[in-house]
Amino acid sequence: MKLPRRQVLRLAAGAAALPTTSLIVRAQAYPSRPVHILVGFAPGGPTDLAARLIRQWLSDRLGQPFIVENRPGAATNIATEAVVCSHPDGYTLLAAVSSNTMNPALYTNLAFNFIRDIAMVAGIQRSPLVLEVHPSVPAMSVPELIAYVKENPGKISLASFGSGTISQIAGELFKMTAGVEMVHVPYRGSAAMVTDLLGGQVLAAVDNLPASIEHIRAGKLRALAVLSAARWHALPEIPTLAEFQPGFEASAWVGIGAPRDTPVEVVNKLNKEINAGLVDPKIAARLADLGAIAFTASPAELDRIVVEQTEKWSKVIQAAHVKPE
Repeated sequence: MKLPRRQVLRLAAGAAALPTTSLIVRAQAYPSRPVHILVGFAPGGPTDLAARLIRQWLSDRLGQPFIVENRPGAATNIATEAVVCSHPDGYTLLAAVSSNTMNPALYTNLAFNFIRDIAMVAGIQRSPLVLEVHPSVPAMSVPELIAYVKENPGKISLASFGSGTISQIAGELFKMTAGVEMVHVPYRGSAAMVTDLLGGQVLAAVDNLPASIEHIRAGKLRALAVLSAARWHALPEIPTLAEFQPGFEASAWVGIGAPRDTPVEVVNKLNKEINAGLVDPKIAARLADLGAIAFTASPAELDRIVVEQTEKWSKVIQAAHVKPE
């Protein structure tokens, strides 16, 4: 039986609307089960702390557990690939970091493309890197450290919180611009690196400020410079590295990413809830304690930042001939 043209058009319109309606209903119901946030570093570092800070807020607001999973290694590439390969439904998220924008220039055999395969969802925090030394090092400033390293070749290594991370790249750039030789000592996260720095197993490091700030305030570590473009509010007496090496800037950020095809309704819902958390007084106070600031942005703004920083760090890595170790 041939259906009237008007009825055919109604049926076609209804069928076309079904996928969209289904997506909206799923997004409204999201989350209906636990959500996993993968962190590419060991527990205790700034990325882990940031993920756990926002995890609790999301769990309370959305009524489902948000679970942090630590999958350290390969400058966050292990965790990132796991998220890329997961189902794009918002139930597997990534604690994305600035190091993700460096990896394309460092690793030529990645099974994913961060810009293409990860959709940025929300920011969590921004913080500067800090050049710091053990108190036994007789250097009270960046020029004194440079002079001491030149006078004592091979005596002071420079630690990072991971091979191929922004910590290593900033350290290599510092050594290149300062004209010094320091052996790179990589760790699998800030927590382990800071433990050895406090114990004197390594004497100098480039760290993300939140992992070290309590020890700096207590005098157990000596900050020589922050690597932000301007002096940082949490340590206003500490100069920037740019005051000695003009133009030097390297800051860290932590955000949340998801597989690229995650429904936009889910991405927007998470962005709205995370941004609401960042202005909560308790979370703001905790970020201040860590020497960080809230990183509030839209998904589109974050995607643009990722593209810009990927281009920037590619040029730096090529110029400095940096290789992951």
